[in-house]
Amino acid sequence: MNPLLLEICTDSVASCQEAEKGGAARVELCANLFEGGTTPTAGCLKIARQQVSIPIHVLLRPRGGDFCYSAEEFAVMQHDLDVIKSLGADGVVLGVLQPDGNIDLERTATLIEQARPLQITFHRAFDMVADPFRALEQLIELGVERILTSGQEKSALEGSELIAQLIQKAAGRIITMPGGGITDRNIARLKRETNAQEFHLTAREKVPSSMIYRNNNAFMGGELRVPEYELAFTSAGKVAKTQQALQANVS
Repeated sequence: MNPLLLEICTDSVASCQEAEKGGAARVELCANLFEGGTTPTAGCLKIARQQVSIPIHVLLRPRGGDFCYSAEEFAVMQHDLDVIKSLGADGVVLGVLQPDGNIDLERTATLIEQARPLQITFHRAFDMVADPFRALEQLIELGVERILTSGQEKSALEGSELIAQLIQKAAGRIITMPGGGITDRNIARLKRETNAQEFHLTAREKVPSSMIYRNNNAFMGGELRVPEYELAFTSAGKVAKTQQALQANVS
């Protein structure tokens, strides 16, 4: 049996460091978690690579919203992928769909070929496909190493039935990694219900801003926004606690 492991979704160098300190096996590095994640800056990846020794998989997503991209957006993705490879990433996390809810096989294959020899994770665009079992077989055929999914529900626990079915149908041909709302309180149950071996979570905690002077009359986004004076970082303690909860329930 493969070892159980945690992949921590991070959006800063500090969170990468905390993930490694807490015992994570790997990080997914991105930006803008408020939008579900976008491609991180070159600077963030470069410094993170210098600071941590565990594998770093980097999100390739030019914007928030859907996963159907214009020609210009796809060109941005290809350029970003070259940068990601040059800065020492171990893997890339990607996903491209067609308007009808099918995987854009041509563009996905193009990105995979460009990304090699890096590992490939197909991200939660999978949760937006019309036929997850067809998509599973297509991704296996493309040589993708893993799928990140919440089981097409708001959380992995709610989607555990589909996740379990995907793992059973894959029969070891691809890794199905649950992600979405996973904590130390539910990871053992999710393991029992799905038989997954890899799990994706943020393990974040809120940290007050270091700003002393605060202008509360202005803000940097719209009405739906991240608070200016509240930050969120991965917590090594939360990572370790989740790892312990997972390992304690291994039969």
